[in-house]
Amino acid sequence: MRIKVTCFAVSLLCSVLFNVKVYAQGIGIFDGQTDVGTVKHAGSAQYDAKLQQYHLTGSGQNIWTTHDDFHFVWKKMKGDFILRTNAAFIGKGVELHRKVGLMIRSTLDSNSKHINAVVHGDGLTSLQYRKTVSGVTEEKKSSITAADVIQLERKGNTYTMSVARKGDLFVNEEVSDLDLGDDVYVGIFICSHNADVSESATFSNVRIVVPAPADLVPYKQYLGSSIELLDLETQNSTIIYQSPRSLQAPNWMKDGKSLIYNSEGSLYKYDLKSNTPSVLNTNPAKNNNNDHVLSFDGKMLAISSGDAGPSIGYTVSAAGGEAKRVSVLGKGASYMHGWSPDGKYIVFCGERNKEFDVYRIPSEGGPEERLTNTPGLDDGPEYTPDGKYIYFNSVRSGLMQVWRMKADGSEQTQITNDDYNNWFPHISPDGKWIVYITFFKNEVAPGDHPFYKHVFLRVMPVGGGPSKVVAYLYGGQGTINTPSWAPDSKHLAFVSNSLEESKIKSQDRK
Repeated sequence: MRIKVTCFAVSLLCSVLFNVKVYAQGIGIFDGQTDVGTVKHAGSAQYDAKLQQYHLTGSGQNIWTTHDDFHFVWKKMKGDFILRTNAAFIGKGVELHRKVGLMIRSTLDSNSKHINAVVHGDGLTSLQYRKTVSGVTEEKKSSITAADVIQLERKGNTYTMSVARKGDLFVNEEVSDLDLGDDVYVGIFICSHNADVSESATFSNVRIVVPAPADLVPYKQYLGSSIELLDLETQNSTIIYQSPRSLQAPNWMKDGKSLIYNSEGSLYKYDLKSNTPSVLNTNPAKNNNNDHVLSFDGKMLAISSGDAGPSIGYTVSAAGGEAKRVSVLGKGASYMHGWSPDGKYIVFCGERNKEFDVYRIPSEGGPEERLTNTPGLDDGPEYTPDGKYIYFNSVRSGLMQVWRMKADGSEQTQITNDDYNNWFPHISPDGKWIVYITFFKNEVAPGDHPFYKHVFLRVMPVGGGPSKVVAYLYGGQGTINTPSWAPDSKHLAFVSNSLEESKIKSQDRK
């Protein structure tokens, strides 16, 4: 319905268009919260620091036509960015068109230019936008309804909404040539669509990501990193540690109390109780990369280090100590990926004569054995907990996909077969599930797994079957290169990236 605003009184116009109540105190990653427009019932927002979730309550007649009335939790931003959240209404509600979502506004005025990715109470999911001050709101409806996951990305004057029901892949809508100005307000919002009532919603997995600039030099320049822990039952992820440096490839230790990750050539042990990292001694290996893996008993690490040329495989105590070389010198690069459950063998990706294949080598050192020989990249080998199979990823079918073979290299069988590039399958400790990382084929070549891309983490039954997305993030190289399951098979550790830290206000964050 269109509403005509008649300027019969300056005071009335101001009350309709510019009635903004700003609460200056920051909340979580945001700078403030605001009732935009005219609302009968003041909105509010609370932040659960333990779960890193936001609880919003707000009223407001609508976000539509020429002006808006709603509650907004915001942060000032410039340049390109990606907003993401999982949003859910609380309770049945009153109006079918109550709204929650992500918003970008030029100002906090009620008639401001804006764009929002919104889910309505009846499930309608759409991209709504106002091109001019006091202009009429326009809309692009998504092909899906009742989205749980909402993402809104700005790249210049192009805005892309990506939405999904939890577990599904994204569906996109886009608006181009929308000039909101460089300096904008971004955040989460709620509107009751009924001036007389308030509605409530919970926002989890709230992220504001500043992506890599176009001129970033790969493997020379790096974005900041966040280590996140994901609860697979709720799919709520919490950031436990952030750094402006590149952090990569968290292994979850067998006792469940620590993680191992690499950063700038060193390996670190991260204590989950104290939230503090400490350097592991791996001498003489001093330039360690993100191919490191714990033995099944948790006592040893296989690591990869390129100190004076191609990567070399070593073993070292999980507590740190003198590293022992196991890969053969002069053969080419060796990237360690998996131990056999009995601890006798290590499987790795080896570059030999310009071909990358899966090899097996005794953990005490000795002759290596080639297990794959198909042209193209075979990578990321890992044993199942019963030792019967090795999972790996291979580009042999065109795109990168997950494969499986018996421990002796026989019966090589494709497990995933979709229109994405799938890397680094990791089997859960209970042997029931596989998690892997998915890259978009329009962003990444099949044989590459670079930093700083839109990626999914997906889980599937170990024997094959439907996959579901468990995390939507900005990452790639270093996100889950190594096995990152918790010992309970119910949690995952991974790394996400952003040009600047989110500054999560959490009791658990150092």
